[in-house]
Amino acid sequence: MDGNEQKNARELSWVDAEWLDSLDEELEMEIDDQMMSPELARELAFISDMKHKSTVERQVYFQELLRLQAELVKMQDWIQHTGYKLVVLFEGRDAAGKGGVIKRITQRLNPRAARVVALPAPTEREKTQWYFQRYVPHLPAAGEMVLFDRSWYNRSGVERVMGFANPDQVEEFFNDVPEFERMLARSGIKLVKYWFSITDQEQQLRFLMRIHDPLKQWKLSPMDLQSRIRWEAYTKAKEETFARTNIPEAPWFIVEGNDKKAARLNCISHLLSQVPYEEIPHDPIKLPDRVFNPDYERMTLPEELYVPKIY
Repeated sequence: MDGNEQKNARELSWVDAEWLDSLDEELEMEIDDQMMSPELARELAFISDMKHKSTVERQVYFQELLRLQAELVKMQDWIQHTGYKLVVLFEGRDAAGKGGVIKRITQRLNPRAARVVALPAPTEREKTQWYFQRYVPHLPAAGEMVLFDRSWYNRSGVERVMGFANPDQVEEFFNDVPEFERMLARSGIKLVKYWFSITDQEQQLRFLMRIHDPLKQWKLSPMDLQSRIRWEAYTKAKEETFARTNIPEAPWFIVEGNDKKAARLNCISHLLSQVPYEEIPHDPIKLPDRVFNPDYERMTLPEELYVPKIY
């Protein structure tokens, strides 16, 4: 092997290592998704119909996910270059997979121009404001994309079902929200609305996994537990929400979420189709040579400044 071949082999090895690091990052999240405590395994041992396998093979999933994430990077580049404004809403049943999709969308994007908004329950002061007021400050400026992990549709969902909003407030919301979203469209904001749908059994399984997994128990709130009791009320609320807020300027798109891998790929692929992006040409980037100062002497730093090398 001559000098050029050795150099190419070293470069290929380095590129392969970087590629594997990217896979490892996704694999960590994938392992987290698949973790099941012994207690849960025993509880589900006799419920064979609750066990299912993704229709997407793991190798295909990783290949497609990384390909789609590369397209998301191109899309963000175009958004920043053109001053496009994008808002994506993620709604749906608790444990339907909204957070997992949001993680995969933002995983490789520039966080300065792509942010996630997940607002807590309104404060006493916010309860006295115009309903949409606390959402407006989070809308994008030119060149930004904003992903709402739940949104103003809390009013027609959890607030309605749990009695936090009275019938008059819900009716006012249904009257106002189409015009509010048309205002966003007229201002130049592209609004994409996703509803993640899962079956009763799948939600039960995911809640059980959260109950038995200490790393996921933070995801389980009292509202989540109530959503099991009020499944049919949430269904009715969803149906009326679709009927009264599915407007041409901002239609709803339903993502079937029982199969997490397929849901992620389908949602990201669809989102890419909603934005008329194209690849932005850039001048080649050349890394400048480092400047060496022959008079510079590097200081020896105290050992206690360094993080211990446990691994």
